[in-house]
Amino acid sequence: MRIVIATDAWSPQVNGVVRSLQNTAREAAALGADIQFLTPADFRTLPMPTYPEIRLALATPSRVARRMDEIGAECVHIATEGPVGIMARRLCLSRGQPFTTSYHTRFPEYLAARAPVPEKLSYAWLRRFHNAGAGIMVSTPTLETELRGRGFHNIMRWSRGVDATLFQPRPPEDCDAFVQALPRPIFVSVGRVAVEKNIGAFLKLDLPGSKVVVGDGPALASLRAQYPDTHFLGMKEGEALARIYAAADVFVFPSLTDTFGIVLLEAMASGLPVAAFPVTGPRDVIDAAPADAPVGVLDPDLRRAALGALDIDRANARTYALGYSWRACTEQFLNNIATAQHRVLAPKAAAG
Repeated sequence: MRIVIATDAWSPQVNGVVRSLQNTAREAAALGADIQFLTPADFRTLPMPTYPEIRLALATPSRVARRMDEIGAECVHIATEGPVGIMARRLCLSRGQPFTTSYHTRFPEYLAARAPVPEKLSYAWLRRFHNAGAGIMVSTPTLETELRGRGFHNIMRWSRGVDATLFQPRPPEDCDAFVQALPRPIFVSVGRVAVEKNIGAFLKLDLPGSKVVVGDGPALASLRAQYPDTHFLGMKEGEALARIYAAADVFVFPSLTDTFGIVLLEAMASGLPVAAFPVTGPRDVIDAAPADAPVGVLDPDLRRAALGALDIDRANARTYALGYSWRACTEQFLNNIATAQHRVLAPKAAAG
């Protein structure tokens, strides 16, 4: 099976969407499927207003059609609702080609945090975008229920995974030396430093020990100036990121808008209990852990959650994270593709 994934989120961006797609493609190859990508790298790009780190593709119908024909994919999956995704969707509809989509990002909430755009209007546009496909992949039961209530249909589950070999508990000498030497307890948050990630809710907490923020983004300079006692380490990936996780004591996830949060799995695989708000993403991941082996604390009072997480056995977090693999995630994705294709093509074959 050859699949093309159209995505506006791609390297050099560092986020959960990019990691999900890259890991899915790697595992798919081992399962006999060939995933190719249509990304901003295929087009000229311009910096996104208010967020220049993200490049917007100047995707044209002719260029998208030419690239899709070069790939020669049997199946199309549209991962994002940006210029690349919009042009890929347009091409599929014009050709009568089935496609699936995935809902990774709460754009209505993100947009509302930056501009006076009513969420109702944004959701209406997203509903039209996704319902034109044969299936919408979402990461959690809570998100599925929410989108169904907003009129989205043909929803399919697509969970996430973690590299538990890279992200694992480590002895002190194999942890990040700078973080390891900070006054304890050490509370760490990892993610894009932007208004929609609600980092300020973490930084303003009155907590003992040290606060560490890993990530880059448009709010970094202002938050660094506003919270000089916080240690901002910039963007980290791979081994460098794994060493930071392993050196900390609690992972604090202040976001109110993430649909899942792969960093939750990375932190837990590293042996970190989680403190978060009881919202979509953390609620689906953390509350699903066994009652007798908690892996985090969800509380509207994030300070109370952070302090409570200090009492959780780190081994619980590690054991629980081992249940999430990229192989299982990819098998789910490929099954969804096959199901969606059958949903569209079987009636056509019967009618023919």
